[in-house]
Amino acid sequence: MAFVFSNQLDEVSVRRMVDFYNTLSEKDARRFAALEAQRLGRGGVPYLADLFGCGKRTIERGITELDHLTNDPAAGRIRRPGGGRKKSVERS
Repeated sequence: MAFVFSNQLDEVSVRRMVDFYNTLSEKDARRFAALEAQRLGRGGVPYLADLFGCGKRTIERGITELDHLTNDPAAGRIRRPGGGRKKSVERS
């Protein structure tokens, strides 16, 4: 017997959530999806992973991050230190 998620959102809400999700940074999108998954309850993680086109593990990571927001060493950052493209002067 398979579990069927019954708290599906209406079409307008889905479109608005997906449009908003696509404007967020990676970290913010992950945390937004985690908040919504917790709000929806059981079955929310796979439903939203499918809706947003992200992995279930991404949302689970967001849930973990939400539990530790007060100790976030990367508050205000988008990438980890040293991440991203290197300057051309440093590459040579």
